[in-house]
Amino acid sequence: MLHIEKLDEGLPVFKALSSRLRIRIVKLLLENGEMNMNELAAAVGVTNGALTSHMRLLEESGIVSVTAEHGGHGNQKRCQVKEEKILVDVVSDVSGPEEQVYQTEIPVGHYVRYEVYPTCGIATGDSLIGEVDDPRYFAHASRMYAEILWFGRGYVEYLLPTLLPVSTRIDQIAISLEISSEAPGVNNDWPSDIYFYLNDVNIGMWTSPGDFGDVQGIFTPDWWFPNWNQYGLLKMIVINRRGTFLDGLQISDVSISQFHLDYKSTVRFRLEVPENAANVGGLTIFGSKFGNYNQAIKVRISYSPM
Repeated sequence: MLHIEKLDEGLPVFKALSSRLRIRIVKLLLENGEMNMNELAAAVGVTNGALTSHMRLLEESGIVSVTAEHGGHGNQKRCQVKEEKILVDVVSDVSGPEEQVYQTEIPVGHYVRYEVYPTCGIATGDSLIGEVDDPRYFAHASRMYAEILWFGRGYVEYLLPTLLPVSTRIDQIAISLEISSEAPGVNNDWPSDIYFYLNDVNIGMWTSPGDFGDVQGIFTPDWWFPNWNQYGLLKMIVINRRGTFLDGLQISDVSISQFHLDYKSTVRFRLEVPENAANVGGLTIFGSKFGNYNQAIKVRISYSPM
C-alpha cells in the first residue's frame, strides 16, 4: 500500500493518474498480472516510444515496477503493478508548523520477545535458520539477519526506536509491514485473527484472509520452496489522537493520548495470534528479501514540543 501522508508528497502519484491512458495501462496490468512493453503498446494503441514516457511517470510514482526480463532486450521489459492500494491523508491528525517526523525501519528478526508454536520457522535471504517447526531457533544469533518468520500461534514483540529530540511528545505512530497467515504449506483461504498491541494494550485486530502461495513473491528468492509462503499483504497501522486505524479504516477507539508517550518512553509493538482467537491461522512477517514489498517493518513517528 502506498501511504501519502501529505498532499505535496503525492504530486507524482496524482500526476501519474491524471491521464486516462495511464489509468488504462494500470487496469491492463491488474487484469493480466504482468505484460511487457511491446504487449502494452499494442494493447493501448501507442508507439513504443510514446509508451516509454507514460511508464516512466507510473514507475517514478511507485505505482508500477519495470524490470528487465532474463535474456530480453529493450521493450521486452516486464511491467506489473507494484502498489494496489493508495491511502491519502487529506487532513493530517497532527497539524501546524511545529510538527516533526522521525522515521526508521526495523528488520524482521529484531524482535525483543517471542513465544511461538509450530508450524514455525525463520530464514535469512539465503537460507533457513536451523530447523523448521523448532521454536528454539527463534533465539539463534542469526535471527538478527532474518528476512522472514512464521508461526502457527503465539507472538513476536518489537521495540520501536524513539530517538526523538528532548522535550517532545509523540502524537502519532504509523507502522507498515507485509504480513499473512501461516498454514501448513500454503493455503490462500486460511483466515487468521492477528492482534496488535502497543505497550501491552490491544489496539485492534485484523483477519488475514490466507497464506498466499499461488505465485512467487516479487522479492522471494529462487531457492525458496514453491509450496511455502510466497507473499503477504502490506498493512498500515496508525494510532493517533482519534483512535487506531488499519489502512485508513478505524479498528478501535484506543488513541495515542492514553499512553502519554514522550521522547523518554519505551514503545513496544506486538503482533499476536492467541490460542483463543476465533481464527487461529498463524502469522507470517516478510522482510525486504521476501514477498512483494521491498521493506521490513517501517515506523513513522510524528512528534511535537511538549
